[in-house]
Amino acid sequence: MAAKRRPTLADVAREVGVSAKTVSRVLNEDGPASAATKEQVLAAVAKLGFQPNLMARNIRVGGPDTTVGLVVPDLSNPFFGAVARGIEDAVRERGLTLLMGSSADDPDRERALTDKFLGRRISILMVVPSVGADHSPLKGHRSGGLPVVFLDRPGTGLATDSVVSSNREGSHEGVAHLIAHGHRRIGFVGDLPTKLYTRRERLAGYRSALQEADIPYDRSLVVSAHDQQGAGAATSGLLDLADPPTALFAGNNIMALGIVAELARSKRKDVAVVAFDDVSLAEVLEPALTVVAQDPEEIGRSAAATALARLDGDRSRARTVTVPTRLIVRGSGELPMRVTEAGRR
Repeated sequence: MAAKRRPTLADVAREVGVSAKTVSRVLNEDGPASAATKEQVLAAVAKLGFQPNLMARNIRVGGPDTTVGLVVPDLSNPFFGAVARGIEDAVRERGLTLLMGSSADDPDRERALTDKFLGRRISILMVVPSVGADHSPLKGHRSGGLPVVFLDRPGTGLATDSVVSSNREGSHEGVAHLIAHGHRRIGFVGDLPTKLYTRRERLAGYRSALQEADIPYDRSLVVSAHDQQGAGAATSGLLDLADPPTALFAGNNIMALGIVAELARSKRKDVAVVAFDDVSLAEVLEPALTVVAQDPEEIGRSAAATALARLDGDRSRARTVTVPTRLIVRGSGELPMRVTEAGRR
């Protein structure tokens, strides 16, 4: 069975008995048309199910599209889904529609995706930058009035607005919490690549907490992974050390899931855990997971508010908005360091 053809502007014009130009004038509110003609055109549009090509219309008249382009590294990560929800809730009130795409943390893919968004003449561009990406090609678009906002991480080669979490401070608080419960051998499981802004900031917070407590930094306790399975393997390696950690700090939610899975598999309930970023069902784990929680929806709302202010004519200097984190105590981070009868961990 042949697919039904989508109705066109010409179909609407034939239905009403007017020219396509008249239909265009009515739909775009661009020129004179009688009340009766408007009523007939709109009735025909509803009857035929005609959908105007807004992108083509905006390109033709030189105006922006009513969309916001958002580039994230991973559409499956709940963190970025929550960020998008915060953005969408804010821009919807202004009649804007959010479009998303995944860069897979690849600079070339990010550039191709931003180019596609720019080709649509989007109203706002938001990007979670990939490591190694060069954002200097966006300078002309920004200077031309396009609001460009970086999320979660700063960009490179472009001075523009950014919205990030308090990564260093949050990590410091989480590790200090473990230290307060007697732990001195604390492992850090971070994501890849190691040059990633959020990883570097969270590792810096980890190190500053150790330094504050006069605990030497031990490189053997710092490991990396890219996914949940890798985080589990990295955790296993840490626990197999001659002098293993008594506590672990997870650099993000994916690392946390890998750590928790490995501890469950190895039946280790004596290792304290604090994770940067909350995870689904953290409260039902045994013990429940203590986290340094970000506020992804607030990151999205702040980014949208910043971009909309630019859209409304704000030409002040580029700024960075830092959204605070908070420590949520649930049990896993409060496990004390166990000491054997021989006085060893």
